[in-house]
Amino acid sequence: MSSLENELKKLIIESLDLEDIGVDDIDSHEALFNEGLGLDSIDALELGLAIRKKYNIRIDSEKDDVVKIFASVAALAEFIDSEQRAA
Repeated sequence: MSSLENELKKLIIESLDLEDIGVDDIDSHEALFNEGLGLDSIDALELGLAIRKKYNIRIDSEKDDVVKIFASVAALAEFIDSEQRAA
């Protein structure tokens, strides 16, 4: 597991106040929404803001691939990594 994935798991837990979940409880490839971690659209907004604040990366909710970006911790890490390399 990458350190970025671990950072994102901590960010998800802290920014969404997930008190009963630890970093080890989140599978990097598990879905973040619906049947996976169970996040909703409000959580997506909060997480998007937290990512913007921490990594200075804006995830445009109008993009066609936003669902793919938020699919899992691994997908988020891949997106952030590619954006940081492009900057």
